[in-house]
Amino acid sequence: MKHKKSRRSLHVFRIGLVGLLLPLTLSSTAQTPLRWTTAKQSAEAIASASAAPYVSPTQPRPYRTSLAEQNMQPLAAGFDVRSFETMAEHLTVGQRVPGLAMAIVHNGRVLSARGYGVTDVVNPQQVDSHTVFRLASLSKAFASTLTGLMVQDGSLRWDSKVNQFVPGFQLSDANATSHVTVADVLSHSVGLQAHNAFDRDIEANAEYYDVARKLAYAPLKCAPGECYAYQNVAFSLIGDVVFAATGTFYDQAVDRRIFKPLGMNDASMGLAGIQGSTRWARPHVRSRNGWVSLTPKPTYYRLPPAAGVNASASDLAQWLIAQTGHRPDVLPAPLLATLHSPVVTTPGEMRGGWRRERIHSASYALGWRVFDYAGQQVVFHAGAVQGYRGLVALVPGQDFGVALVWNSDSSLPSGLLPTILDRAMGLPGQPWVETPADYDLLLAESPDGTPVDGRKDSGTSSQRGTASPH
Repeated sequence: MKHKKSRRSLHVFRIGLVGLLLPLTLSSTAQTPLRWTTAKQSAEAIASASAAPYVSPTQPRPYRTSLAEQNMQPLAAGFDVRSFETMAEHLTVGQRVPGLAMAIVHNGRVLSARGYGVTDVVNPQQVDSHTVFRLASLSKAFASTLTGLMVQDGSLRWDSKVNQFVPGFQLSDANATSHVTVADVLSHSVGLQAHNAFDRDIEANAEYYDVARKLAYAPLKCAPGECYAYQNVAFSLIGDVVFAATGTFYDQAVDRRIFKPLGMNDASMGLAGIQGSTRWARPHVRSRNGWVSLTPKPTYYRLPPAAGVNASASDLAQWLIAQTGHRPDVLPAPLLATLHSPVVTTPGEMRGGWRRERIHSASYALGWRVFDYAGQQVVFHAGAVQGYRGLVALVPGQDFGVALVWNSDSSLPSGLLPTILDRAMGLPGQPWVETPADYDLLLAESPDGTPVDGRKDSGTSSQRGTASPH
């Protein structure tokens, strides 16, 4: 009971997030959460959005051709999932990386969902298909998907104005404040000048609602919807829009509308979620003597829409199946087409490593990146927080998906993703696994990481570190 009280209190505390609201008393779980708007006001906000003269240029196309109607291309001849499983296993030999999990799906079937290596170099247990990893910014696609479900059922519109649901939200320009839409938030097109504005405050253990108030003083680069700047704090406003529109806490809504219907039985939200898992992978960073296992930092868990999800390889396989259109009972194909539609260009994503050679154009959609990968559309995202990394890619034209998550700061596994994509598309092989020059791709999703220092990805440590807040 005491644990339930503390979790409930944390929820209530978080709902105060964009400041200028009455303080909440955290000592009682019986307290009714402060609603941002009434149900009637929410309905009025949705209705008024259609009458607004301003339409953000980042508004997604609501319905495109159904994914089921596309002409799917087969995987290239010789595509062998066992070879990738062997590569994943080799990445953990000698603890080049401590642990890794991989899921691969095709035509709605799970080709592979396995774990490799160990959960913790100090108290090692074998990583398996149900070992839970922190997903970091891979969580953003869950936020956009939940929002899309609410648009589908009429609780929201893509062009709903954020300040109509979150009256405390402010930017430095009142006109800009009134124009920021749900789609702008989910496509990182709020108009802020800084990349990841105020993430340093989050890393310094600040509470989300204290930091979100600072958005009122952040320099703007453009009008909402007209330029891209990746955000974590501003992106997390969508959690408060969800609460305002439904009266349900964001993490509860994700569990009810995504995890449970898709059979993501190991998935959870937050620090308590991963630590309460039957088996979970501890984060690791390098030391002079090798890998050091840590206690997960709570900081970015305070931004659930941006970085709150935990999941296993088994969960990620079900997520890929749904995102490739094979769970229309939960995620209809027209909704997926909207989520995966580019809304703002991101040319900076084409620099370095395999991206320089493979990606011909880059954009951000709604919680997803979209690449032209050697002529094929690839829907992609990376994630990084201290001691965890992850990559997810969908190839809609081949009805194919792959997810990789690992419990260290190593960049080495990142080369496995383009290796798999190349094989699926029949492209000439490249030694991406041995020369992964894409660490910046991971760090672009969150600054909470330790840059590669040139040391080899190997070694163990009998020491245990603690990733304590600053």
